[in-house]
Amino acid sequence: MSTINIKKAYELAKEQYAAIGVDTDAAIEKMKQVVISLHCWQTDDVGGFETPDSTLSGGGIQATGNYPGKARSIAEMRSDLEKVISLLPGKQRLNLHASYGDFGSQFVDRNQIEVKHFQSWIDWCKKHGMGMDFNGTYFSHPLADSGFTLSSKDEKVRSFWVEHLKRCREISAEIGKQLGKPCVHNTWIPDGSKDTPVDRNGYRTILTKSLNEGYEKEYPKEYMKDAIESKLFGIGAEAMTVGSHDYYLGYAIKNNKLICLDNGHFHPTEVVGDKISSVLQFVDEILLHVTRPVRWDSDHVVTLNEEVQLIASEIVRNDFFSRVNVGLDFFDASINRIGAYVIGTRAVQKAFLIAALEPVSHLLKYEEEGKLFERLAMLEELKTMPFGAVWDYYCLIEGVPAGADYIAEVQKYEKEVLSGR
Repeated sequence: MSTINIKKAYELAKEQYAAIGVDTDAAIEKMKQVVISLHCWQTDDVGGFETPDSTLSGGGIQATGNYPGKARSIAEMRSDLEKVISLLPGKQRLNLHASYGDFGSQFVDRNQIEVKHFQSWIDWCKKHGMGMDFNGTYFSHPLADSGFTLSSKDEKVRSFWVEHLKRCREISAEIGKQLGKPCVHNTWIPDGSKDTPVDRNGYRTILTKSLNEGYEKEYPKEYMKDAIESKLFGIGAEAMTVGSHDYYLGYAIKNNKLICLDNGHFHPTEVVGDKISSVLQFVDEILLHVTRPVRWDSDHVVTLNEEVQLIASEIVRNDFFSRVNVGLDFFDASINRIGAYVIGTRAVQKAFLIAALEPVSHLLKYEEEGKLFERLAMLEELKTMPFGAVWDYYCLIEGVPAGADYIAEVQKYEKEVLSGR
């Protein structure tokens, strides 16, 4: 896009927004507070690097598609991530699963992982000035085949995963210490039952015991923050999920943990944007995994839809930036994986910029005065305001492609890099 045309369009948009009391320069400045954690597993369809033929299996999750160009090594994954970052405005973090350690040619089981297996990732983040988040990997492992990990009634299995949790927390704390930015350590387990169980309480009692053991050691919050993530159901766990939202919300409130809200992990009529202000009444911080469920938790590439917009608006309207950690969670193997990253991340960033361009004080005044027609009318008019011109200008000053220009960049990378894999 022409730099001159972008600037001209922005000046016109700036005038239109000023007419409704919105400072577009201030809105762009507010975007500095939006930091999105990029999930590494979009590059390789949740395979990991534990063994040469690591593939996703079990755990109630599934990547679909076989588009060429999947990352097959840490070097390829980092190359892909660097390309993605070059096409995004703003700041990003890296979100890593434990199965993506730098293990070399040696197999290291998950109850034996150490900081040294992730040091090269820490160094990579340091090189790029990024923070880093971490996740335990409780699926795609023989000791997860029963469908139960931290809630297993088999003590051998349970103790194995408790040790994994402990080591993940130790690694996370060291990540945060070295990078000088808190590492959000997230725990999600696939535990559940395909058919109707009798002893739901028993499994949840065991899960509580496991979490208490795993979280026993305290780490400074400036190094690491613990989050726990619920799920409604998974493949092979349709009848009961041990770690339900009710369970984890109660645990988080009682034990001062972050609750992770993944907008694909609820009933289709539930809206995560509505949960943010409710949960933040009782916990210090939350973690978001932003995705796009289609009919179920199918982890489609995020698009700019009403649900994502409400999530962003709730954060901006209430200035929750310091209390909400934003990450992505989708894995689409049916299209160019780099393109999927860029589309999804930009969609979330666009939602935040749109939210920053709301005349919140005017809308709130209408609401408190009972002028509900005026409130609705203004919300509708905002939908046709020239947001795109502000977005393009934001990309311009950030030095990344504006508009659809990133498409050609992704196509070039596919031709020059991905097609050779």
